[in-house]
Amino acid sequence: AMDKFKGDGRTRYVLGSIGPGTKLPTLAHIDYASLEASYIVQMDGLIAGGADAVLIETCQDPLQVKAAVNAAKIARAKASAQLALFVQVTVETTGTMLVGSDIAAAATLMQALGVDSFGMNCATGPQEMGENIGWLAANWPNFISVQPNAGLPEVVDGKAVYPLGPETFANWHKRFVLEDGVNIVGGCCGTTPAHIAATHQMLMTLDPKRPQPKTRSHHWV
Repeated sequence: AMDKFKGDGRTRYVLGSIGPGTKLPTLAHIDYASLEASYIVQMDGLIAGGADAVLIETCQDPLQVKAAVNAAKIARAKASAQLALFVQVTVETTGTMLVGSDIAAAATLMQALGVDSFGMNCATGPQEMGENIGWLAANWPNFISVQPNAGLPEVVDGKAVYPLGPETFANWHKRFVLEDGVNIVGGCCGTTPAHIAATHQMLMTLDPKRPQPKTRSHHWV
């Protein structure tokens, strides 16, 4: 896919996506060692495929994150590879992850694990993520990423419909970049190529070469 865009003067990178799976160790669905071993196999494949980073996303259990991050470190060391570690947690409308951890507890774990970027994706739209992204902007010391859904889904004629159109979605990302200093933006459930195209156009309007997020001053404790 990167070859299609050669020659436009921009550098691109490949992120290998790591989902949460269906078994959470905190809820005793699986033991930690087995989960970590399964993640090592996946990381080995992504490194062999040439991924520049792994994006461990839609995380709902801190212990699952720990297994995935440590598996990436083991695979990275085996292959003597450069591999950036990105993590995104999923915070429900209740204000916590599925097993009850809030954004501050999750950030404390991510800082201890030494991940390169931390953020949020899935479960809600950008509006519902705003408060937690604001907390990260004020506290988290490294890069921040956000991949919201296209709003909270609504049931219309028996089907899930996501209410945010591409322009509204892009405007939310503009706020995250300019007001919160978010570094990486994208889309999750309900987003389409049109949502990503609108977000891309918004960023190019800010700066066609390299849009700069707001400079943050954080206070990590």
